[in-house]
Amino acid sequence: MAQGQTRESVKMALSTLRTNKLRSGLTILGIVIGVTTVITISSVISGLNNRVNDWVSSLGSNVFWIFHMPVIGVRPTTEMLARKKLNIEDVYALRALPHVVAADGGYQHVGMFRVGAVSVKYQGKKVGGTLLQGSTSQIGQVTDLIFAQGRQFTDGEDKRGAHVCVLGHDTWESLFGDQDAIGKEVNIETGMYTVIGVLDKQKQPFGGGRNQADNAVYFPLGTFHNLHPEDKDMWVSLKYDDPKNKSLVEEEIREMLRIRRKVRVDKPDDFEIFGPDSLSKLWSQLTGGLVLFMIAVSSVGLMVGGVGVMNIMLVSVTERTREIGVRKAIGATKRTILTQFTTEAVTLCAVGGLVGVTVGAVLTYIIYFLPIGLPATLSTTWVLIGFSVSCAIGLLFGIYPAWKAANLDPIEALRYE
Repeated sequence: MAQGQTRESVKMALSTLRTNKLRSGLTILGIVIGVTTVITISSVISGLNNRVNDWVSSLGSNVFWIFHMPVIGVRPTTEMLARKKLNIEDVYALRALPHVVAADGGYQHVGMFRVGAVSVKYQGKKVGGTLLQGSTSQIGQVTDLIFAQGRQFTDGEDKRGAHVCVLGHDTWESLFGDQDAIGKEVNIETGMYTVIGVLDKQKQPFGGGRNQADNAVYFPLGTFHNLHPEDKDMWVSLKYDDPKNKSLVEEEIREMLRIRRKVRVDKPDDFEIFGPDSLSKLWSQLTGGLVLFMIAVSSVGLMVGGVGVMNIMLVSVTERTREIGVRKAIGATKRTILTQFTTEAVTLCAVGGLVGVTVGAVLTYIIYFLPIGLPATLSTTWVLIGFSVSCAIGLLFGIYPAWKAANLDPIEALRYE
């Protein structure tokens, strides 16, 4: 079909939309809903992906975490739960490895669902749901903690179990407002602890609310052990010199721990080594399910829209039977008629796709500014995919009406009333 004829077909399709606004609107409603769903959900997924990637990057590309059993994407078995726990001697041994910059071993005291369960008090003020953590002096080197006030505790304070602590940002803010907390004593459970440091806010992957890591109190390991000797699940965090040495360092860690834990050569590891890539893989698995859900929901809308477009095109063919007969009588070929009606169907769906993209973009910006912590980001790739699919639906469901129009007998068409 010539370019002029294509332009004429598009004009006819738009004229049909204007002439039958309600009918056309209901026809493309399914397309609009399908494309809007794709744009909105993909924008939320894209924004969350960016947030998670930023958070994982903040953890560092040269960090390993070691625990006695897997905790990411695996349900622990009885054997895993019965494994020997890691201890501080393991941490000291790992620090001696050639490429290791720092290694920290820590415990946490939490309630159900891994959230804080302790209250911290200061001069009549109280903050609840606080997480307690005991760590060595190298925690700051491994996790790159940023101090808003004060300093990190020392090895000496750790060895003598000194009653000192470092407050998370939200804990400090709730108890002291904007006042200096250094040297003040806070009441935690049965003891008084002198504040020697306050941390700055820490990054979090999701949500715009409070970060549990900011409502926390950090103790020297010896101090924490005196406070909660029942907590024995030690997490080991390790930082090495260069991301290029990742495989080498991981193998050195594995060899060291297998020797220390007396694991036989023919037996698998009885500990787990994680890296930031483990978090990225887990998130990819979760978002994969969301993408499938998005495709399933949008497909329903697109299929309903496609059936509606086929219906309105069949009605259009019936209404324009004499027009088709006249065009054939003056020389229009089957291919010309076929292309004309197919172009009209694609145009109808393209208009639905554009409306869906617009509505999806508006919803994306509304979600972005809502105080629910969803960092929705409009994805150009999914905009193109949504619009292209809507056009493809028009082509797919417009072929049969176009074929029916192209195969009308011109004499019978001219006789049609």
